Amino acid sequence: MQFQPLHDRVLIEPSTAETKSKGGIIIPDTAQEKPQQGKVVAAGKGARLDDGRLVPLDVKVGDTVIYGKWSGTEVKIGGKDFVILKESDVMGVVA
Repeated sequence: MQFQPLHDRVLIEPSTAETKSKGGIIIPDTAQEKPQQGKVVAAGKGARLDDGRLVPLDVKVGDTVIYGKWSGTEVKIGGKDFVILKESDVMGVVA
């Protein structure tokens, strides 16, 4: 895959949604919740301040992050689903 996000954007591969409930009931695709966690697979260089200085991103490739439910733009690259969002939409890094 050749994709490089620009500025303060990150490319995230969402985690797979649960297909079975704790009680063993199989959840159909239409009823599954949208994932809010994923792995950063590409990141931009950072945001530019008004004076031209570059502020590097806090997240890096390989981080598992939690992001807003309705954040970002869903895209398909190389047949796989990804989410592109700004770093400010990332709520935190899972340790």
